[in-house]
Amino acid sequence: MVCGCAYGGTSWTTRTEAERVARILKLGPGVRFLDLGAGSGWPGLYFGRITGCDVTLVDIPLAGLEIAARRATTEMPAGACWVIAADGAALPLESARFDAIGHSDVLCCLVDKAAVLRECRRVIRAAGTMAFTAISIAPGLSGAAYERAVAAGPPFKETESGYPALLEQAGWHLARCEDLTAEYARAVHHMLREEEARADTLIRVLGGSEFADLLARRLRTAAALDAGLLRRELFTASTLA
Repeated sequence: MVCGCAYGGTSWTTRTEAERVARILKLGPGVRFLDLGAGSGWPGLYFGRITGCDVTLVDIPLAGLEIAARRATTEMPAGACWVIAADGAALPLESARFDAIGHSDVLCCLVDKAAVLRECRRVIRAAGTMAFTAISIAPGLSGAAYERAVAAGPPFKETESGYPALLEQAGWHLARCEDLTAEYARAVHHMLREEEARADTLIRVLGGSEFADLLARRLRTAAALDAGLLRRELFTASTLA
């Protein structure tokens, strides 16, 4: 989450993490980068600004994409930018178009994760790289602990076979998996403190009921993380074994 910045909070990716992902993907001038679930432009536009890569932003809600399109006119000084309203499971894009793909905490908000990974595999070029973060339920839970995990965090955290297996089935080769759970927990607690400190303003903007729901969700997530029920990971995958 990019607390206090003008990009809006569309994932739990911090600036430090985004810069790390940009290095993993080897973004730079002439590199074509696809950002799925781009929202209002984080981190895709930021990647374009700091690396000069060409950026394609894809998401479904038009409100965020309209903001991203306006921002792109001032925040893409070198590379090109395209903004497309589309479903990540059915991309209206030609095959083998991109050198790099990223998505930040998107799959854990979608039901058909396998379809998105297959589409990503279709539109990436040979020797391309994909890096993405996802929140999931900690392994080995059962009973009440599992139910608490299900009730916390994003809506579709559960996976039948886990991301390594999903990647393999979609034709990807998993290069690396990094545990970012500690960073995620710190970000959630930080966001919770900021929201509580600005309760009066948020109530005026959101309304009392919606703010109460937001705070309750955040508290459930924080408690689940403190209990070790959730995890957040960064996956790097390539088209080559």
